[in-house]
Amino acid sequence: MPYAAPVADIRFLLDKVLGYDRLAATETFAEAGADVTEAILGELGRLCDGVLAPLNRAGDLTPARLENGVVRTSPGFKDGYKAIAEGGWLGISATPEHGGMGLPQTLNTAMNEMMSGANLALQLCPLLSQGQIEALEHHASDALKDLYLPKLISGEWTGTMNLTEPQAGSDVGALRTKAEDNGDGTFSVTGQKIFITWGDHDVAENVCHLVLARLPDGVAGTKGISLFLVPKLIPDAAGKPGERNSLRVVSLEHKLGIHGSPTCVMSFEGAKGWMVGKPNGGMAAMFTMMNNARLGVGAQGIGVAEAAYQHALAYAQERKQGRTPQGDTAIIDHADVRRMLAVMKAETFAARAIALDCGLAIDMGRATGKDSWKARAALLTPIAKAHGTDIGCEVSSMGVQVHGGMGFIEETGAAQYFRDARITPIYEGTNGIQAMDLVARKMMDGGEAASRLLQEVEDAAEGARATLPDLAEKVWEAAETMREAVEWLVGQEMNERFAGATAFLRAFARVLGAHYHLKAALADPEGPRARLARVFITRILPEHESLLVQARAGAAQLYDLSIEDLQTA
Repeated sequence: MPYAAPVADIRFLLDKVLGYDRLAATETFAEAGADVTEAILGELGRLCDGVLAPLNRAGDLTPARLENGVVRTSPGFKDGYKAIAEGGWLGISATPEHGGMGLPQTLNTAMNEMMSGANLALQLCPLLSQGQIEALEHHASDALKDLYLPKLISGEWTGTMNLTEPQAGSDVGALRTKAEDNGDGTFSVTGQKIFITWGDHDVAENVCHLVLARLPDGVAGTKGISLFLVPKLIPDAAGKPGERNSLRVVSLEHKLGIHGSPTCVMSFEGAKGWMVGKPNGGMAAMFTMMNNARLGVGAQGIGVAEAAYQHALAYAQERKQGRTPQGDTAIIDHADVRRMLAVMKAETFAARAIALDCGLAIDMGRATGKDSWKARAALLTPIAKAHGTDIGCEVSSMGVQVHGGMGFIEETGAAQYFRDARITPIYEGTNGIQAMDLVARKMMDGGEAASRLLQEVEDAAEGARATLPDLAEKVWEAAETMREAVEWLVGQEMNERFAGATAFLRAFARVLGAHYHLKAALADPEGPRARLARVFITRILPEHESLLVQARAGAAQLYDLSIEDLQTA
């Protein structure tokens, strides 16, 4: 079965669960009403189904390659990217001042999910451009904005993010790339960066690199890092790509998945660049891009989960094996296969709801200026990224299992989803870092934002008691247990929090997922939404209790297990 963008599921969540109509009631997003939203999602669905998804397999089988110093992309990718650019999709949430649509981040999140489900390797190119657009909007000079933003938004040029170096992965402060002032408003950037997604290609006429580097007087660590915009081709006086800059692709990485996405080792050899933001303020500027990308990567995991589910569902309806109570029928009638498919669908729905709610909170914070919305968005961002990508891996793995032995055979296509999804918990901040961020920086308010969100879950469960009493009670109790865990957490020393951070984040996601499923069931109490909610709340939600036991276990037992123990035990 070919991929079909989940437009109906997304519309249901926006309209019946998340309260998306609140956005259209604000002055900022007054034009993002129901008609516009329906048109946008419908057109995106057609692009994903008809243009991007048919290229997905070619990207896996015929990877990007480096040829005479130039990266050649997979068959059809140039036309696929052209369709994205010509549709104006790179600027869906960019400001209209430079050619963007100015639409909500919520719709951008939906777009990122659908494009990722259709073709993750190709979607990475516009995702990085979107992040660069936002970073430049917030931090670049007017001159840089006027030159670069129209080109990035139109898709004529693309953007990248250059943080990682061989010795500086998650520890960005260890970077060695340097920048020297040329005295004319430009800087010479020298150093090597690795893992640069879409660092070079043939789908657009220029590639614009955002590069973290250290000025000669930059102090050690992250406080001494500045950000520079370094184009592959230096714009001439007319703003068109001119002479080649002093940078090159050293090699392409050979990867487990996303073969159609060129992952480059980049060398900057006195390349000309322009500072973005203030000297030594590079991390603040780059985090604007990274926060945008983290929600986008969460959506990537969800997109792959949806595609893997659809693939497995189609196979289960066709494959005949063994007998069931219904007789000699397809494997979908086996109880365990039905269980896997139900869990895959329920997990994807819950993760999608978290990501869209995060996008909505970002939009409401921007539209209203209220700190409560901004705190909610900040809290949900690491959950959306980590849980969305974990679910992408788990659901795509389960998709292989539904296929049985044929899932391990590449020709069925099931394994590609599993391989492609595996990078998403790693890049844009590993999921361990997301969990640490949740229990540390996002709890600096003493757990206030988390408590407000959990109060919302409890209030919704109270309101559901009359209609769905058994489900409502389970959700209310889980929220109360989670609230107690938050109160415990904020009283702990930081390394105690870190030792249980991953379990804590997943428990929080379980409670939130149950909350969204319960609201969906209320909107459809006799229909499939309620039946799916029952699967999640009775089979998956109970995990939160054991996860919170892990979260409270502390760090001592981990350090009591010595390195020698790990080698010999």
